[in-house]
Amino acid sequence: QVQLVESGGGLVQAGGSLRLSCTASGRTFSSYAMGWFRQAPGKEREFVAAVRGSDDSTYYADSVKGRFTISRDNAKNTVYLQMNSLKPEDTAVYYCAAKARPYGLWVITSYDYWGQGTQVTVSS
Repeated sequence: QVQLVESGGGLVQAGGSLRLSCTASGRTFSSYAMGWFRQAPGKEREFVAAVRGSDDSTYYADSVKGRFTISRDNAKNTVYLQMNSLKPEDTAVYYCAAKARPYGLWVITSYDYWGQGTQVTVSS
């Protein structure tokens, strides 16, 4: 069983930056694809960004492309989401997720493990 713990959320002004971290348990961390998803009240959980374990290829939702960067540090069992130029519409609970199969990284139902989430609030 893989356990994921997110951190780094908070309150920030529009145009500001935050860096989210997700630390995972398990000895096979480097082989997992890792993703970030977010959910605002009354809305569906949506894909934000993902990184594949095998080749570190990255994927982004159009809404965050050019502003957010996903990266991983396998030595620390940690994946990061650097968020720049934040907008009020980025306000949501952000979830870290992991999956064993390196396919369909944008598909929420394909992920095997989930963290508890961290709140990001962007004020206007």
